[in-house]
Amino acid sequence: DVNDIVETGISISSTFGAICLDDIASPRAFTIADLLDKATDIPVFSNQHHGTAILVLGALYNALKVTGKKLQDVRVVLSGAGIAGIGVARLLVRAGVRNLVVCDRAGAIHQYRPERMNWAKAYVARETNKDQRKGSLRQMLEGADVFIGLSSGDIVDGDMIRSMAEDPIVFALAVPTPEVLPDVAREAGARVVATGRSDFPNTMDVSLVFPGVFRGLLDSGARSIRLRMMIYAAQALAGMVQDGDLHADHIVPHIFDFRVAPAIAAAVVHGAIEAGE
Repeated sequence: DVNDIVETGISISSTFGAICLDDIASPRAFTIADLLDKATDIPVFSNQHHGTAILVLGALYNALKVTGKKLQDVRVVLSGAGIAGIGVARLLVRAGVRNLVVCDRAGAIHQYRPERMNWAKAYVARETNKDQRKGSLRQMLEGADVFIGLSSGDIVDGDMIRSMAEDPIVFALAVPTPEVLPDVAREAGARVVATGRSDFPNTMDVSLVFPGVFRGLLDSGARSIRLRMMIYAAQALAGMVQDGDLHADHIVPHIFDFRVAPAIAAAVVHGAIEAGE
């Protein structure tokens, strides 16, 4: 029950330095996080929301370097409108992505779509898809520069990748089965491919993000999580891969690179100071 979770969080908040929420479905997760953030004086970190968003933005910074494209110019299609998908969409828009369409089982999310909507998707509809495009994921991918999958496996085929723009970026992050397997995506022309699996190159695991961000929240004594803190964390994550080591199969640091957490923590503290937190 949402109220029970919130009341419990408020009751224990004076004993802890921060709260982490995980594995709560959308839109309840956003309601819980928002109410806890307003009612407590410690930061409320949502692992699937904030953590995944920072991870994707950091990886995208480096993938765009590999392809020679710019954040503000690319067309991004995101599959999945759960807490992770909505969280990523919100951060990408605020970081500078101008052309972003979020899709779910009913296709592109746009304003006043009558089916499969809730208040969180309605919020996304206002923030994204400025051209109010309508249609399926297959249609949205035509001419897109970036595909981000946070949905379910085997929903993208080679023809869909071939329909994308030149040198497309594919983040197929569903586990255990990605939206499209890396070999299929590369054969269809994808320049950069990342998954959430450790047996493929470019393993994107939220464990790269969570320890450093939480450490930074605790060290800074921040009251809330601010946009600047998340963007600085994403930049720190990207910066862990030096330009000389950056290539299509190495856009994120390895999961056991123990430099990552301290660097992200320092970035979060820096952002907290600048944001007045």
